[in-house]
Amino acid sequence: MPLVRALSLLGENSSSKPLQYALAQVTKDVSSGTALYRALERHPKAFDTLWVSLVQAGEMGGQLPKVLKQIGAYMHSQAEIQGKIVTAMAYPGVLMTVSGGVLLFFIVKIVPVFAEIFASFNVKLPPLTAAIIVVSNILVHHLAGLIITIIALWFVWNAYTSTESGQEAKWNMIFAFPMFGDFVKNMMIERMLTTLSTLIESGVSILNAISVLEGVFANNIIFKRVLQSVKADVAGGKSISQSFKKTGALPSLVTEMMFMGEESGKLPDMLVTLSGFYKEQIEQFTRRFNAIIEPIMVVGIGLLVGVIVLAVFLPVFKLSSLGK
Repeated sequence: MPLVRALSLLGENSSSKPLQYALAQVTKDVSSGTALYRALERHPKAFDTLWVSLVQAGEMGGQLPKVLKQIGAYMHSQAEIQGKIVTAMAYPGVLMTVSGGVLLFFIVKIVPVFAEIFASFNVKLPPLTAAIIVVSNILVHHLAGLIITIIALWFVWNAYTSTESGQEAKWNMIFAFPMFGDFVKNMMIERMLTTLSTLIESGVSILNAISVLEGVFANNIIFKRVLQSVKADVAGGKSISQSFKKTGALPSLVTEMMFMGEESGKLPDMLVTLSGFYKEQIEQFTRRFNAIIEPIMVVGIGLLVGVIVLAVFLPVFKLSSLGK
C-alpha cells in the first residue's frame, strides 16, 4: 500500500482526536513531498525523538518497513513491561486504599466517641491512647489545615525537584530505596539497552543513538548526565563500552558484554541479550513482589488495627477495674 494511503487510513480510523489531527497533517505534508520523518517531527507530542530518528534512518537506508516493525516491537516490549508492573501494583494499591479508608473511619468516627467517655470519667489515659486521640483530634478538627499543609509541602517539593540539585536528590533517593531502588534502576537500564539496540539495528549511528537516548531520559538527570559523558567520550574516539565503564553507572556485566559485542561486530545482538536479561530480572521481581506483598500487608494492617483497638480498650479495662 502506498505510504500516503496508509497514513490516510490510519488517520481516518484513529479513535484519538489529537492523533487523528496529527496524522491528517502528516498525510498532507508527505503527499506534498515532505519526508516522513520531517512530517513526524512537527508533532513532538504524538511522535517523540525516538520515532523521528528511527524513521529517518529507515527512510535514508531504504528500510522503512523494517524499521517500523522494530518500532512496533519496541513499543510492544515496553508496554508489556509496564503492564506487568501495573498488575503487580494493582492489588496492594486496592488493599491499601480500602484498609486506609476503614482505619480513617475508625479514627474519625469511633475514637472520638470513646474519647468523650474517657473525658467524662476523668481517667488518666495511657500514652498510646492519648496519642491515638491526638491524631483523631487533628483529623476531625484540623483537617483543612492538614490538607493545606500537605498541598503546600507538595508545591515546595515540586519546586525543589524542578531544580537540577533537586532532581539529583530525588533520583538518588529513589535508587537508594531498599529493594525498590534496584528494581527502578533495572527498569532504566533495560529501557536504555532496548532503545539503544533498536536504534543501532535501524541504522542510526552510535553518536546519534546516544543523542536520542538523552531525550528518552530527559526526566532522569542521573542517566542523562551519564549519557552526556558517554556522548562526549564517543565523539572523542572512545568505544561505547569504555565510555560507559568510565561512568561507573552500569554493572560490569553490561560493559564487559558491550565490549565483547564491539570486538565481535555484534553489538546490537549483545544489547538484545542484555535487555532480555534485565527483562527477566524485572519479571522475577514482579512475581516475587506479588507472592510476598499479600501476607506482609495483611500482617501489617492487622498489627495497625490491633494497636488502635488496644489503645481504645486499655482505658476501658482500667475503668472496669475501678468500678469493681
